[in-house]
Amino acid sequence: MRILVTGGAGFIGSAVVRRALDEGHEVVNFDKLTYAANLENLAGYDARDGYAFVKADIGDAAAVRAAFERHRPDAVMHLAAESHVDRSIDGPGAFIETNINGTFTLLQEARRYFEGASGAAKARFRFHHVSTDEVYGTLGADGLFTEETPYRPNSPYSASKAASDFLARAWHETFKLPVVTSNCSNNYGPFQFPEKLIPVAVIAALEGKRIPVYGKGENIRDWLYVEDHAAALLKVLEYGRLGETYNIGGASERRNIDLVRLICRLMDEMAPRNHPHEDLIEFVTDRPGHDLRYAIDASKIARELGWRPSVTLEEGMRRTVRWYLDNRAWWEKLRARAGGRLGLAQKA
Repeated sequence: MRILVTGGAGFIGSAVVRRALDEGHEVVNFDKLTYAANLENLAGYDARDGYAFVKADIGDAAAVRAAFERHRPDAVMHLAAESHVDRSIDGPGAFIETNINGTFTLLQEARRYFEGASGAAKARFRFHHVSTDEVYGTLGADGLFTEETPYRPNSPYSASKAASDFLARAWHETFKLPVVTSNCSNNYGPFQFPEKLIPVAVIAALEGKRIPVYGKGENIRDWLYVEDHAAALLKVLEYGRLGETYNIGGASERRNIDLVRLICRLMDEMAPRNHPHEDLIEFVTDRPGHDLRYAIDASKIARELGWRPSVTLEEGMRRTVRWYLDNRAWWEKLRARAGGRLGLAQKA
């Protein structure tokens, strides 16, 4: 199968590209190369037969159309998105432009390509829209997000992703574009851009700096190892029922403070210092509208497609911390792009 992957130089996208190539698929990596993208995530894979790269914006209809016409993909995996909640609070416009308008443009060009295809090429074409559990809003102490949970997005990021989900659904229902959608919990693992919680904590601990934790660290997330997610996404692409949504979770709920303490214990083991790394934890001003809890019911994908997470949080975190310790040159080049604290919503 030849797959056009949007955002294939990003954190999750590059994991999908690596996995797809390892499984014998051909990949067209369509990426604008924004601040969070890094082609080094694909070192070695970018020289393989069956890999092609297109540097372009999903909002550029002519570029998207040219990629479809030149590469004739059998499927699209749409991962390109602005994804950092804090950035969406400070600058929501980029999220509207990429996540909503960009998805609209991509859907329109996919529709044009699909309607122009015939025979076996048309029959096998699929569009996989990749989204987040944040579209569902926040949970209380109990319950899980299911595929039937009503949407209640609370941040500009999650609102933009909810809108893109609805666009994908509408293009399936109205124009019969063969769409399947997935919504995932928080990803972690190697190659994550150093503005997210886990790499921020690891790097701060390594350098003996304060480890910032929002609020009191009571917010709960379900953590999904990125390689497990990539495997799930390819399952959904190939075998998911058209028009359906599949929730993908790691079955690993943790409070943020407990996750950071786990990182500190691993750092005590792998990079010991005179005092426990937990002494570096510092509680900082919470982000506005910070959702309390996310948790995924992933029974549908297990039942229908046979996918379950294979990496426990403890093992995945051990692998992740080890990777950041062993790949300092990778993140040192990137962290200047991350900048300082974002998401305080101090000005319009």
